[in-house]
Amino acid sequence: MTPKCSFERRSYPPGQHGRENQFRRGRASDYLLQLREKQKARRIYGVLERQFSRYFKRAQQQTGLTGNNLLILLESRLDNVIYRLGIGSSRAQARQLVQHGHIMLNGRKTNIPSALVSPGDVISIRPESVQKSYFRDLRQEFDDRQVPRWLAINPSDLSARVVSLPTREDIDTTLNEQLVVEYYSR
Repeated sequence: MTPKCSFERRSYPPGQHGRENQFRRGRASDYLLQLREKQKARRIYGVLERQFSRYFKRAQQQTGLTGNNLLILLESRLDNVIYRLGIGSSRAQARQLVQHGHIMLNGRKTNIPSALVSPGDVISIRPESVQKSYFRDLRQEFDDRQVPRWLAINPSDLSARVVSLPTREDIDTTLNEQLVVEYYSR
């Protein structure tokens, strides 16, 4: 299966001269590498600039490594958790499922994709939405689904529980969070 991310499909810039310019360019500056890594993180999680910088400020205020805290905050967004559970096939689809009101967080209908989950939270599908064909088809493939160890899934009623916050080892994105920290530290 080919990757969705354009960075992983092609390592050269887009356009007619993208492949040949790859060899003419000089070494990328530190700033360019930091900016690209930050933009990559923003695009992976589908977050706009102002919201991303707020997450960074919040990560700075927490104890521990700022880069790890940032990734944990991004990973514990509700839309990302829906993606990790396999309810949405992409983060964009998971975001749309949340926005359309199909998801319940702790027994309450939630339509805010950026809601942060915490340990002990229960995520489920709204009873009115369970009858929809998408969720009926999803129930059949829910039994053999692999989820991260910080989430526990209950296939019988299409619900999940947040066991703990994710650690850096649980996050499988190929991000260099140190470059993002350096970008904001200049």
